[in-house]
Amino acid sequence: MIQTTYLTLDGDKAEEVGAFHTAKEIAGQPELWRQVFAQIESEKTDIQTFLAPILAKKNARLILTGAGSSAFIGESAQGVVQQFTGVHTQAIATTDLVTHPALFFLEDAPTVLVSFARSGNSPESVETVKLADEYCGEIYHLIITCNPDGQLAAYANDCEGNCYALVLPESANDNSLAMTGSFTSMLLAVLLVAGIDQLEELKADFDDAVQTATNILTSKLEEFEELAKLDFERVIFLGSGPMLGIARECHLKLQELTDGQVVCKHDSFLGFRHGPRAVANEDAIVVYLFSKDPHVVRYETDLATSIGQDKRGIKTISFAAEQTEGYHSVMDVPAVGKGEVAVFNVLPATMMGQLLGFYKCLQLGLKPDNPSVSGAISRVVQGVVIYNKEK
Repeated sequence: MIQTTYLTLDGDKAEEVGAFHTAKEIAGQPELWRQVFAQIESEKTDIQTFLAPILAKKNARLILTGAGSSAFIGESAQGVVQQFTGVHTQAIATTDLVTHPALFFLEDAPTVLVSFARSGNSPESVETVKLADEYCGEIYHLIITCNPDGQLAAYANDCEGNCYALVLPESANDNSLAMTGSFTSMLLAVLLVAGIDQLEELKADFDDAVQTATNILTSKLEEFEELAKLDFERVIFLGSGPMLGIARECHLKLQELTDGQVVCKHDSFLGFRHGPRAVANEDAIVVYLFSKDPHVVRYETDLATSIGQDKRGIKTISFAAEQTEGYHSVMDVPAVGKGEVAVFNVLPATMMGQLLGFYKCLQLGLKPDNPSVSGAISRVVQGVVIYNKEK
């Protein structure tokens, strides 16, 4: 009998060490992305019919929202979404909207609330939709979710024409605690929705991203496994523009999967110079998530060169680097494709945090499917009480 392998573990071993779901979900992302692309293509006309009239309105506004990793989708996507749609776009976490709705919602601006939700049952996500209905005079909902049975999907089904639910393929609904395929598939979905009028033009860049991820899964896993054996106490992820949101997601993923035993930080390449660089020392690894834009890379390379000149020999990892000479690099992960239009490069870049977290979790003797020994974190957040607020 042929044994199926997930990442570098066969099925039985993955089950034994509590890693089956996480390994399968990380490894399954390239195929999942293809399914999402096909789904958006199939729903193209319906999506255009829903969104085009709204985005054509004067003073229209897009809010990208979610909690935790789902919020970081918006942080990564907001610039590209605004560029594609020409509509003012902000990423605002549900955890901010629930506590301070009056500071963020505008009554007179036609607003599309784009909600990202793996389960669709997060208390903050459900409450944010209700608050948007209350505070905005003209509100529309685009719900991107992985769970057809969640509260947000049900809400969209009961709407009176001002909602559109994009329910992603079943495999996007991760079983593991840490969001992996759900994160990247929802991020891909919103980028494709924003670029709905140019899907054919975006296909080549999408294919490059899939190829980069496939290359990582076929040729880099052993390096990640060996890297996890190194003795490090902190990891800093750096990214610019859309990659900044990915750096934040990678930061959370590694910290989450190691149950906080590895403390992480994220920043932009330029922002890191303004004080936060103090955390980088000989016990740290700095992960560079390089841009494909030649203009941006100049700034990023300057910082990487500067850190490489630090006498402490700070270890680094590079994604999509043009070169790593002098960086004290312990791993270099190439990315397929060149040029400024690498919109989907954020997808394989996210795997840097996923894989480093997965293998470090195993190295620490934790279970990737449920790494929280104390139970302090869970797949769907627990213990959040929603309070009524007078408008």
